This record gives sequence, C-alpha cells and structure tokens, in this order.
Amino acid sequence: MKKIFIFFLFNLILHQLIAQNYLSTEVYPDKKVAFRIYAPEASHIELKSYDKWDKVDFIKDSTGVWEGFWYNVDDGIYTYYFEVDGMKVVDPQSPLMRESTPTFEVKTKENFYSLKENVKHGALSKRYYYSSTLQETRRLHVWTPFGYEKSIEELPVLYLIHGGGGNDLSWSNAGCAGNILDNLLAEGKIEPMVVVMPNGTIETEHILGRVPIFKDELINDIIPFIEDTYKVKTTSSQRAIIGLSMGGLETLEVIMYHPDQFDYVGVLSSGWWLSDSWKKARGIVDDKALRERQVKAISNRFNKHNKLLYFTQGGQEDHAYENGMETLALFDKAGISYQFKSTSGGHTYKVWRENLLMIAPLLFKDLDD
Repeated sequence: MKKIFIFFLFNLILHQLIAQNYLSTEVYPDKKVAFRIYAPEASHIELKSYDKWDKVDFIKDSTGVWEGFWYNVDDGIYTYYFEVDGMKVVDPQSPLMRESTPTFEVKTKENFYSLKENVKHGALSKRYYYSSTLQETRRLHVWTPFGYEKSIEELPVLYLIHGGGGNDLSWSNAGCAGNILDNLLAEGKIEPMVVVMPNGTIETEHILGRVPIFKDELINDIIPFIEDTYKVKTTSSQRAIIGLSMGGLETLEVIMYHPDQFDYVGVLSSGWWLSDSWKKARGIVDDKALRERQVKAISNRFNKHNKLLYFTQGGQEDHAYENGMETLALFDKAGISYQFKSTSGGHTYKVWRENLLMIAPLLFKDLDD
C-alpha cells in the first residue's frame, strides 16, 4: 500500500510539473508553429481562430500533453484558442492569461469601487518605456483624470505599486483604482492627479532581490519617463508613493535611500524588512541594528519633507501584521511620525481598496489646515 501511495504521489507531482512547464506555442525558424495543451483526459483537441489557417492535427503524448503543428505560416499576429472535447479553452499557459488575475463582482448595491454611470471617467493608458536599470523595454499603466488631455495644467503624481505576484494591471483590475479615483474626483474629495502604476515584479533568483532593483528603476527610469511624457509637477511636495505588501517593501526601500523625493507615503499591509519570526523559520540572518541605524540616518531629511506617512494593516489576521508592527517600532525609535490604521479583512484587495479610498483624499493637501 505504501508503494502504491508513493507511486501515486510521484505521478501527481510529475503531472503538475508537466502542466506548469511546457511551452504552449513555439515558433520555429522554418515558419512552423507548434501548439500544445495539457489535457490528459481529453479525447479530441482542435485549434480554433478568427484567422483562417490550415487544419492542425493533434497527437497526445504519454504525459498528457497534446501537440500539433501549423506549417508555412505567413508573417503576422494571430489569435487562437483550443477546443477540448467541444469546449472552448483559452490557452492557460499564455503569458497574457497569467499577467492579470481574473475577477468577478457580486453587486447588490453601488459601492465606492464600482463603475458608476453618472460619473465622468478618466483614462487608463498602457505605456512602454526603456529601463536603463534592466536594459529592456518595460510596461506601466497610467490613470489620468477626466479632461486631462485638453488641459494645460500640470498635476501632481501618485506612484501606486502592487504586491508580490502582481503587475502593473493589478491595481486597476483587482484594486479598482480607476473607479475609486473617478468616484472620489467626481465628489470633489481628491485633488486632480496623475496616477502611475508601474510593474514592481522583476525576475530575480530570490523574490526579495527585486526590491533594491525596483528602487533604482523607479528613480532612474520611471520617474524621468513620466516627467518627460506627462504634464506633471516635479517637486517632492507634488509627488506621492503608495505600495501594498511587496510594493510596501519597495516603497520603504525607496524612501530609505531617497527620503526627500516623496512628501506623501503610504505603506499598506507591509513593513521594512520581513518579520523576525518569518526570517527565523527560514534560517535568514538579518542585521536589525543596521536597519535601525539606517532609519535613524534618514529621519531628519525625511521629517523635513514628509507631509504624510500612513501605515495600514488588515487586522491581526493580515499575514504582514507582525512585519508592520516591527517597522512601526523602528520608526518610533527614529523619531519619525506617522499615522496608522488597521481594519479587519486580512491581506486582501478588499482592505487595500478601502485604504486607497482613505488615503487618496489626504494627498497634495496641507494637512495642518
């Protein structure tokens, strides 16, 4: 029985690895294109498209991956999907499928994050820029308020950063940032602003390796691109940064090395660095005294410029809660003032949408009034 169980477990792991690691489309130099889909229980696969092409015949291998070829393919961009035993299936391995988490909305009443019919809507733009830090072309999204295109007024800028596993679509998709900003602006609760949603996900050997790289890219590439491309103000008093979870780590990393570049800062469900218990469980050694000295070293410059530093948590059930509390202790010790609010909901966009609703009206205003 034990051998049977081990054999079953081995095969389960093997099939999971196969399902995650095959190339679903592969273009060869001789104008041949391979199509693959993992469907071990299927009996028939067809390739479908709104484009016209020759019929592709599929054969299933011993691992459950079906493969078919299209030959003599002309240059061009083609759409496609699979039909698995008569059912339409969008390629689950396509990068376009993985870059944005599907969402659905249960709506019994109008919410602050809903797309409202009686509100003027801003524009969400997809922009590409060259990253000298990474030496590649990267993408970001930009929200501009209604009427921005015809206006000559320069606006302040908020840099809004997603969490781990997300990308530059996450805040506008799951975070409903565009709707929230549209609704707040229509109610006169926020200042008109440009909101930049960059991609904080960078391929590194370890996930934390992306944090200092993103810090450099933001300062050296993203901000210059925005200030060269959009009608925006360029002083620290007209620049804000908010990040959630991994984006909160990246936000704090930015202000640790550039404490006078952002007068408004928001850290949602995060801290600087990871919690002591998380590191201890993984055998990670961290020089906490070094972090304390670094926070203290930037305190005077930061306090001179900062108009708002806001930390939030999704209650004690938020798995970043311990990390956040340790960070607040660091800032207390360094004499850096901040606001803090914790609401129930855990480490979720339900909480982060509410955080954006709460913090956005505080940006680019004299908080002493």
